Amino acid sequence: MTEFKLLSTTGDQSVEITPGRTLVVGRAVTSDFPIYDPTVSRRHAELTLQDGGVHVKDLGSSNGTFVNGERVAEASVHADDIITFGKVAFKLIAVAPAVPMAAPDPGGFASKPPLEATIVRQVAVEPADLDAAVNRSPSAAIAAPDEAALAESSKLQLLLDISKELSKQQDVDKLLEKVVDITFQVMSVDRVSILMLEGQSNELVPRISRNRLGEVGGSARVPQSIARRAVGERLAILTDNAATDERFGGKSIVMQSVRSAMCTPLMGSEGSVLGIIYVDNMTAVNSFGDEDLEFLIAFSGIAAVAIENSQLTERVQREAVVLSNFRRYFAPDLAEAIAGQEEAVKLGGQKRPVVVFFSDIRGFTSMSENMNPDEIATLLTEYFTEMVEIVFENGGTLDKFMGDAIMALWGAPLADKQAADRAMNAAIGMMTTLESLNQKWAQEGREQQVQIGIGINFGEVFAGNIGSDARLEYTVIGDAVNVASRLCDKAGPGEIMVSEPLYRALTSPPSVEALDPIELKGKAQAVPVYCVKR
Repeated sequence: MTEFKLLSTTGDQSVEITPGRTLVVGRAVTSDFPIYDPTVSRRHAELTLQDGGVHVKDLGSSNGTFVNGERVAEASVHADDIITFGKVAFKLIAVAPAVPMAAPDPGGFASKPPLEATIVRQVAVEPADLDAAVNRSPSAAIAAPDEAALAESSKLQLLLDISKELSKQQDVDKLLEKVVDITFQVMSVDRVSILMLEGQSNELVPRISRNRLGEVGGSARVPQSIARRAVGERLAILTDNAATDERFGGKSIVMQSVRSAMCTPLMGSEGSVLGIIYVDNMTAVNSFGDEDLEFLIAFSGIAAVAIENSQLTERVQREAVVLSNFRRYFAPDLAEAIAGQEEAVKLGGQKRPVVVFFSDIRGFTSMSENMNPDEIATLLTEYFTEMVEIVFENGGTLDKFMGDAIMALWGAPLADKQAADRAMNAAIGMMTTLESLNQKWAQEGREQQVQIGIGINFGEVFAGNIGSDARLEYTVIGDAVNVASRLCDKAGPGEIMVSEPLYRALTSPPSVEALDPIELKGKAQAVPVYCVKR
């Protein structure tokens, strides 16, 4: 059964979901996976591993559990889905299980080498002593036969310790350095190199190469004949005397004085090759035995899992940065759609029909004169939080805040046939929510009521990313924007004023009252308007 882990979109918190255990997520310190965020309930949700994914069950949380932006009571979650507890988001990632080291068979070779690796040994050597091969640690002295169980246990414990140590590293470059350091600690080798497959051509690119003295080497330190065969045939290679090994006739081996060498592919979870680990000894032939290669195979399996998880973490963090920037202005589902478009971050734009929405607090200046700065900040934060949430719930785009005013859009940056109806629903929702807010504030002792006016228009505008290469702002420009702003200025407390083009675009118009056409600056003729009845 595939195992999974949850990784926060900020990259600072993760948890593995393993078979046979139900994981309780919550704010309580006694939770299996504590999340210390005020939007998370003490016992928020349960997670259970199932075939092909994870079953999530909300435990009656106050702020809900969401899967890809949709609130759920119970749901099946799959790889790359986003689970949100309250307002804390996590990505579900499939985790390849660490590959244990296979026990040697009577011939000294693993009957089923890990990671589909094959041990090749074509140079004639003396038969290895079985007891010595099984019981010695890598490149170390032979243990006594009666210590076999202890030696095997120590070897497996070492791999477990290595796995724990590597799991602490999230940065890929630091992880590769740690892999090299551990290799020198546990094996008698002169040089260690890690090469990774990169680019569309899958070229082997040196990422780190070092000798025992700490000197950094270049790509020439890895014989290409060995590297190419390890990757191309997915083989774990041990050569006792590389200079005389017919399989590797490359001049680089002779020039570099390579005597004994081992090379194993780093296999990804889907069977793809991530790269290779190469080690060699320049001073003696027959430096490595079968057990050394078996150990390197197991070690490379652990390293490959850690590297792949680190790469996933880096990718999730990059995606999280992009999405977090977009989510400041767009609804979550809209943000994800935009983030996947390469053109979304370029300068320029296009003309398109858009619904433009303005709301403004009436009499805010005089109201704020009787409030201290902290009270003003608290009021606006609570007000904007609720209003913006309504914009997002109705699929809108937050264009900007202007003092105590909000500008929002529908139909940009992605076209929406229901733009007019969504904007109208948002306007009515804001008025209803504001009534609840005023009741709450009154109970808290605030005497003055907050009232807003709203203006909505529909028309063609220029929409796009405007600014410089250093700073972009997605916005709209045009006469339709000016009309919406002026309608908002004309709207009284609690009024929603809409233009005639907006009213005609509604598929389910609310009850409205036709007002006398109003004169607007810049317009040669008076503009027909409607006031929504509530």
